[in-house]
Amino acid sequence: MTNNVCAVDTNVLLYLHDKSALGKRALAMDILSDNPIVSTQVISEFINVSRRQLSISKADILLYSAELLKGCEISSVTSITLLAASILVKRFYFQIFDSIIVASAIESGCNILYSEDMQHGMKVDNLLILNPFV
Repeated sequence: MTNNVCAVDTNVLLYLHDKSALGKRALAMDILSDNPIVSTQVISEFINVSRRQLSISKADILLYSAELLKGCEISSVTSITLLAASILVKRFYFQIFDSIIVASAIESGCNILYSEDMQHGMKVDNLLILNPFV
């Protein structure tokens, strides 16, 4: 829909099955329909949390995740990602996992990262962090 290259944080994916926040759920579905870039860090966090929330088997959560993300580009976390994340921790005082997600988004050429947990409107190099739920 736009010329933006977007990435998502874990919370966007988690709202996809949150029946108590229908507005956020609809917005998360809209974001996912644009096939954002998703880092392996986000996928790991999503699987860990949603398996408990959905109370489904290990195999089923993997199948569900694969189907959910089939149109998305997956960005692998590498040793270079971790080095970049360490610089972000020092520069911006990010939490460890947030720094990995931001570093991965930057490496993937994203200019927007949708996240509810990070500072809305914050600019990190060419990446703009936006809370889509505000």
